[in-house]
Amino acid sequence: MTISPLAVMLGLVIGQRLGELVIANRNTKRLIARGGREVGARHYPLFILLHAGWLASLAIFVPFDRWPYMPLIVLYLLLQLGRVWVITSLGPYWTTRIITIDDAPTVKRGPYRFIKHPNYLVVGMEIAVLPLAFQAWWIAGIFSVLNALLIGYRISVEERALAPRI
Repeated sequence: MTISPLAVMLGLVIGQRLGELVIANRNTKRLIARGGREVGARHYPLFILLHAGWLASLAIFVPFDRWPYMPLIVLYLLLQLGRVWVITSLGPYWTTRIITIDDAPTVKRGPYRFIKHPNYLVVGMEIAVLPLAFQAWWIAGIFSVLNALLIGYRISVEERALAPRI
């Protein structure tokens, strides 16, 4: 019996995302308890739909016996280091939602020293790289465009929320 590389990768990604949701929800509750408020909540379900659709598309349309292009799998795994760097740099402020606290500092450490929205860069690359590793260029293209549109909107919402503190 051969283990499907796609099944392994999907299992790892789903497990990681679920673990991150636990951390994000815990941080969100703590931030709200400290007086934080959520901004842009109406578009949040679109992110859930986007990511679920991306993973479902891979599971449905990529043959489970397809072997990936390993350099792109390595790149995807390296992107996870960027993801961890973002999460640890934001610490208790990291969440999947936009939560703002008027007196909270703006984070300027870790990757935030170099780029304003490193998490969105990492996620954008993940959405393209994983399907490309399995030769699913159309999944990479469609979900990259959808992600770019959604992230573009989210950044504008986030920038307005952070403007008083910058």
